[in-house]
Amino acid sequence: MDYTISSVAPIVLLPFFAFVINAFLARKGGKATVAAVFLSCAAIVGSSFYAIKIFKDFVFGNYAADYYIHKVFTWFDLTGGGQEFAVNMGIYIDNMAAVMLLMVTVVATMIHIFSTYYMHHDMHYGRNGRFFVYMSLFTSAMLGLVLSDNLFSVFIFWELMGFCSYSLIGFYYEKEKTGNASIKAFMTTRIGDVFFLLGIVALWTHIGSVSFVDLYAAIANGLFDGASVLGIPLATFIAVCIFLGTIGKSAQFPLNVWLPDAMNGPTPCSALIHAATMVAAGVYLSLRIYPLIELGNLNYFVACIGGITALGAATIALVQTDFKAVLAFSTISQLGYMVLGVGVGSYNAAFMHLITHAIFKACLFLAAGSVIHSLHDHHTHEHVQEMPRMGGLRHKMKFTWFAMWCCTLAIAGVPFFSGFVSKDRILGDALVMATHGPKWIIPTALGFIGAFLTAFYMCRMMFLAFHGKPRDKEVYDHCHEEHFSWNRNLPLLFLSVFTLGVWFAGSLTGQGLVKVADPHHGKYEWFQTLIQKPVVSKFVSLQKEPFSQLDTRVKNSAEKSQYDHTYGLPEDEAHHVHHVHQIGAIASIFIALGGIFVAAMMYLWNKWNPGFWVNTFNRYYRTLQNKYYMDDLYIKGFIQGMLLPFNNLLSRFDMGFYDKYVVDGWAVVTRYLMNVSKWFDNLFVDTIMVDGTGASVRFFNVILRTIQSGKIQFYIIMIVLVIFGYILAL
Repeated sequence: MDYTISSVAPIVLLPFFAFVINAFLARKGGKATVAAVFLSCAAIVGSSFYAIKIFKDFVFGNYAADYYIHKVFTWFDLTGGGQEFAVNMGIYIDNMAAVMLLMVTVVATMIHIFSTYYMHHDMHYGRNGRFFVYMSLFTSAMLGLVLSDNLFSVFIFWELMGFCSYSLIGFYYEKEKTGNASIKAFMTTRIGDVFFLLGIVALWTHIGSVSFVDLYAAIANGLFDGASVLGIPLATFIAVCIFLGTIGKSAQFPLNVWLPDAMNGPTPCSALIHAATMVAAGVYLSLRIYPLIELGNLNYFVACIGGITALGAATIALVQTDFKAVLAFSTISQLGYMVLGVGVGSYNAAFMHLITHAIFKACLFLAAGSVIHSLHDHHTHEHVQEMPRMGGLRHKMKFTWFAMWCCTLAIAGVPFFSGFVSKDRILGDALVMATHGPKWIIPTALGFIGAFLTAFYMCRMMFLAFHGKPRDKEVYDHCHEEHFSWNRNLPLLFLSVFTLGVWFAGSLTGQGLVKVADPHHGKYEWFQTLIQKPVVSKFVSLQKEPFSQLDTRVKNSAEKSQYDHTYGLPEDEAHHVHHVHQIGAIASIFIALGGIFVAAMMYLWNKWNPGFWVNTFNRYYRTLQNKYYMDDLYIKGFIQGMLLPFNNLLSRFDMGFYDKYVVDGWAVVTRYLMNVSKWFDNLFVDTIMVDGTGASVRFFNVILRTIQSGKIQFYIIMIVLVIFGYILAL
């Protein structure tokens, strides 16, 4: 099939039109708001059908593994005067985009359905419709980003998501805390966005294009060889700038402080931000520019950022008592694993973890919303989110309990679940890199330690909330018992089904070959073999296709990729890699089970007293409670300690020097010059030149009038005087 505007654009336009129409409907309230909610849900379901079609064509169709659709149109053309300046826009769809489209639309559909339950009480306040307006625009922007063929359109959709996250995090704007959280998220991500834009400009300046395929072709043609800026290789400079955008958007160290506060928004919006849209966009961008990261030798830097983020967030999650806060720091930690995967060259596993994490984290956040909605404090009239006040909820919330355990086992990396499949491969590839050089031991160790902590804090959350005896009997007694509901439980159960690893690996353990049969070429593992790093040499003879032109390339010219047990390496080296992967897998299993065991000893069987560890490591515990004092560092250190004094210094310079001496001083100089000019004008121009000219004219007029009087007597006297004077002169 060929892809045209009519077959691709609806994926983005359906939720976008829902946003536009609902912007008017939602304001009317009543049945119009109900219609707006229905329209938003119907739009994302419609996008899902288009995404499923593309997924089927690319992943399970007859297309080759490296086949892609790239169609462009000219947005505007200012070519003239010997200068060429045209900006193209277009779509770029390959296997990775096809999988991403399916994930975003399906997860967003489940979140929309759950939102009809979670946001129902806001219908009375007339703001239910406004929530779905932002959700539609948010989803549309993410889908547009996935389809983008160039960094500029990525940046446009990237900023749209920034606006939507600002609006959704601060949805309850009457609360000061949520308003501050939305501003914090908006301002923190802007830091990365500035560098991202700088990278786009640098890339445009060097190769005259910002499309991904042109970037790959430029790398293949050696356009970056020897190029530098400020003594830095140009490829490194651009890759760092764009990756800083990822650091901001995907909440990597040190710009990770905004994401925990994002949970102040409604829980379904947290699910959308933490799973399918905003934070996933940063990792997706890093995968798209992966050849540039390799060319710029950034792999170790990227791996260290990912490792530090994974471990740092996991340690903070250990001491959180807020139900959603644990999940928020868990998101940061898992994003760290994805970035770690990019750094160690585990391209396929990093993307797989993005997909698996999106599913189980969306389910976890929706389940958290289900729990929070059921628990109510009748004294404060607030929902209860503190885990020390929970306990025993499995008796009243069986569906939520089941779904959350599936997701917890997945994120903990337990075999048979999706998190084990994806995270184990990242850790395995990190372990392979550690055998290549001592410096790689650091990010690898951070990853393995973080895996242990992940299993621990997630099971701690489950044991505290759902197991044991109720710690707050009043809250437990007033907990709403769960009865199956299509818009509350069905999304949770649907997503929990896809926490099984078999969907991604094709085998129960995730370690064998995929058993999906290819009628032409045997058996292959679809995720492992069909999601590949861009091979830049294939883009050397790039030919762009306009939207109006049918795609005439042979779609199955290259064979579907086979599972390569040698990893494309010589036999002895492949054996070494396989051996290291096995060690990593075994270590991952023991680490996950160890974390679960320790959590059970502390919070399920009560054999080990958690208070002992808190007292023993009290100082470190306080450090974790204060999130390594990063907020204090930024607020008291950078903002109050540096930026505000610098701002005050600039203010004093502006008010005390510039305004006083430059602006006001210039007024004095101007007045002085005005007086000089006035004096010069009065004296020289008016008095001497203008009036003097008149006086001189009058003077010579008198003289000439006297000489030219016409009286003959005067002329005779003058002649006599001249003759007399001549005689005297003789």
